[in-house]
Amino acid sequence: MEGPAVDPKDLRVSDAEREHVVGLLQKAIGRGLITLDEFTERTDTALASRTRGELNSVLLDLPGVVHGDQAAGPSVAPRERTELKTTMSSVSRKGRWSVPRSLVVRNRMGTTALDFRDADIPHPVVDVELDVAGGMVQLVLPEGATVDADEVEATMGSVVTDKLGTGVGGSPHFVVRGSVRAGSLEIRTKKQRFGFRRA
Repeated sequence: MEGPAVDPKDLRVSDAEREHVVGLLQKAIGRGLITLDEFTERTDTALASRTRGELNSVLLDLPGVVHGDQAAGPSVAPRERTELKTTMSSVSRKGRWSVPRSLVVRNRMGTTALDFRDADIPHPVVDVELDVAGGMVQLVLPEGATVDADEVEATMGSVVTDKLGTGVGGSPHFVVRGSVRAGSLEIRTKKQRFGFRRA
């Protein structure tokens, strides 16, 4: 006579599975999905996990990151809104990273470099809101993308767009708005070192 069925979440996990999840967390921090403190906390949880349910708990809110047979349902949708803050420092996103529907860039005398060319962009329209004071922001868009930056207000600053389609209809379409005060915004399709041209 067979015993009761075991819930997949209660199955025991091996050291190899724990190490695999730690590797997924490393990818998540590289894509900007979690902070260094969150990575440390989640890694400790993963290494101490005994069951698949416990192990998967550190991945549940990370879009596109799944381990094992998730019986709980479909994967979590990408984030709707992410805020990037920079104060006299630098923030960058490049390679494979998940782009939310709305990005807020708050830059105080720092540099923010966002390279969208190899990123996962599940939304047809990406909204980028700028709050820049004395800082530099560079957006590198994928080929075929269009941009609307008409609502960017520059005060004692510069806004440079290079070889980009305007209006709507591109894939994806970026709507860039907000303020640039005593700073610089550069939007292009080809990555190059920071070195803004003066307006």
